[in-house]
Amino acid sequence: MKVVFHPDFFEVYTDDPAAASGRMEAIISVIEPHVELVKAEPADAAQILAVHTAEHIERIRRFGLYDIAALAAGGAVQAATIGLAEPCFAAIRPPGHHASGGSCWGFCFFNNMAVAIEALKQQGQIRSAYILDFDLHFGDGTENILGRKNYVGIHNPGAHDRTAYLAEVEDELGRFPADIIGISAGFDNHRQDWGGLLTTDDYREMGRMVRSAAQRNGGGCFAILEGGYNHDVLGVNALALIRGLSA
Repeated sequence: MKVVFHPDFFEVYTDDPAAASGRMEAIISVIEPHVELVKAEPADAAQILAVHTAEHIERIRRFGLYDIAALAAGGAVQAATIGLAEPCFAAIRPPGHHASGGSCWGFCFFNNMAVAIEALKQQGQIRSAYILDFDLHFGDGTENILGRKNYVGIHNPGAHDRTAYLAEVEDELGRFPADIIGISAGFDNHRQDWGGLLTTDDYREMGRMVRSAAQRNGGGCFAILEGGYNHDVLGVNALALIRGLSA
């Protein structure tokens, strides 16, 4: 399976946990023997401006974070494009699901998922999209940008029991047939991370569910990295999702 990545994601760009030294190494060291790495390219200005205000973009530029944030957004666009033909994962950072059109928080700067989905829509490659955000934290930025668009369905699972959580995901995937399914893949709800709920095999199972739903829909699927902060398990969790999507 193709994984979109860039060596610049190894660099520490700020002092938050999503940029911690070793985070991306923990993923790439585990998945690299099993995947084909594709070099990420930055999103262009028009793609970012399609979902963010000029004022917000300029603010990120003043913070000195534009280049790395644009590279992450571009990686998401590449993964979504590849995902139309075959499952794809984007090992990117900064994450994005807390970035709204004119503001951001929670270690996010540009909304990578929104940039990717809107790019496909504007290029005429999709008519509908579904987003499964299984990060521990609600993807408010994605909801703020895409939630009012009638071509997009979004679901953030809320169950507090593993079995109920997986059942909820499977049920919701059947409610919104779409040309593309995008996963905002935050691994911080793992039992050894902040959320303490899911097992590594649960990520494989959710990947399998998404691939199965995409096949039923006659569409594609892709995933992009969001949260996940325990470096000891982050790589194996990402690999589990990749294997599920590849099944």
